[in-house]
Amino acid sequence: MATVRWLGHAAFEVRTADHLLLIDPFLNGNPAGIVAADEVSPDVILVTHGHGDHIGDTVDIAKRTGALVIANFEIGEWLARQGVTNCHTMHLGGQHAFKFGTVRMTLAHHGSMLPDGSCGGNPAGLLLTLEGRTLYHAGDTALFSDMQLIGEHGIDLAILPIGDNYTMGPEDSVKATRFLNPARVLPCHYNTWPLIEQDAGAWTAAIRRDTTSEPVVLQPGETCEL
Repeated sequence: MATVRWLGHAAFEVRTADHLLLIDPFLNGNPAGIVAADEVSPDVILVTHGHGDHIGDTVDIAKRTGALVIANFEIGEWLARQGVTNCHTMHLGGQHAFKFGTVRMTLAHHGSMLPDGSCGGNPAGLLLTLEGRTLYHAGDTALFSDMQLIGEHGIDLAILPIGDNYTMGPEDSVKATRFLNPARVLPCHYNTWPLIEQDAGAWTAAIRRDTTSEPVVLQPGETCEL
């Protein structure tokens, strides 16, 4: 079974039987990070949007390892200008089957400007089907009612931001969990900086009280099964 490891903030490592995936690899300079960019060797990098705390070390890792980078069209074009040669571009609503599994790019309500000010296109969430299991990484997003449609895919593990201020906070993430109805839900994008500090224990209690999903709270570096 695939495993999911939290690398701090919104960065995750997903390991299947044959592939290693990184999602939003903000590693160097991440106050909550537990690995450096030169310590990872993924087969695939997935990017939800262009902000520096998500695209992170994608360029350096991709150029060093040759990993396939999956991102929206605008980010893919920007990565090519940075010297990244192995990129598969997608866009909202699109789905593609890869050797490691299937990726569907979903809506997210946020921004996506790249670190140098270039246009990063539309932000996205990622719906991954891996070894018969479904993982939803919401990216940075506000609450939106179409999460109910995403939930119709049958989600085994949803990863949602709870930090507030830049994304939805704990209260809205509980509503998002009801819309998505995943078997389990894991919080991210919190406690990286004081502005997005949250009480994961209080969030856990609210999820158990107000939803039918099981909360999974990891510390950076910890792993759970998908």
